[in-house]
Amino acid sequence: MMQLIQKLYGPFFAAGDWHAAILTGSGLLTILMLAVMECLLSVDNAVVLAAQTQGLHNQSLEKKALIYGLWGAYLFRFIAIGMGTYLMRFWGIKALGAAYLLYMSVHFFYQQHHPSSEATATKPRKRRSFWGTVLTVELMDIVFSVDSILTALAIDSNPVIVLLGGCIGILAMRFVAQLMITLIARIPELLYMAYVLIAVIAVKLFLSLPQINIEIPNVLFSIFVLLAFVVTILWHQRTQKRKHIH
Repeated sequence: MMQLIQKLYGPFFAAGDWHAAILTGSGLLTILMLAVMECLLSVDNAVVLAAQTQGLHNQSLEKKALIYGLWGAYLFRFIAIGMGTYLMRFWGIKALGAAYLLYMSVHFFYQQHHPSSEATATKPRKRRSFWGTVLTVELMDIVFSVDSILTALAIDSNPVIVLLGGCIGILAMRFVAQLMITLIARIPELLYMAYVLIAVIAVKLFLSLPQINIEIPNVLFSIFVLLAFVVTILWHQRTQKRKHIH
């Protein structure tokens, strides 16, 4: 049992992984990219979490519930990344992960063209208990983080980089969720871009399978992500100019 724990979580304390994460330009760039993607892909999730805490009808308790949920999210992220990093060594798991990421992307665009007919209006919430709300926030965090952990592990297998990028992203999501919501409200194409990136990441993971064995450098992928942001913003500006002309 101890050997399994050491195998799963030993890399988190390896000096080499920490050096690659925080003392190299490539590592820092990847951490920043993972944090940004965590924020971008978690905008809708942040809205749901905020809606869950509104049942407390107390602004101070709402903030406290989100903070408690934050620490729970960090703990789960540590546990899940350790298991995920180990499982991703097996090519079958990698293939399933890539297929699921591709499904996420296709499903998102399918939903955009075939919106659900279910009512989306929120009903008034009854007052909820503080710890019941914290538990709900924890469960939401777990559900939401599965996809982002899988996405992050597809980008980089260094557990320290994935953990730091994810933790910074979770913290940023809590405090800049409103900013991200405002940004996507102004540039809705950014959400589409995020799911296009997920599809690209799925292809990247497929290519890394031992049967294909094509590794795309993280620096190159980071540049691609940056270009995707720039192109999306320019596309939005061009679309807005056309609307004003017509």
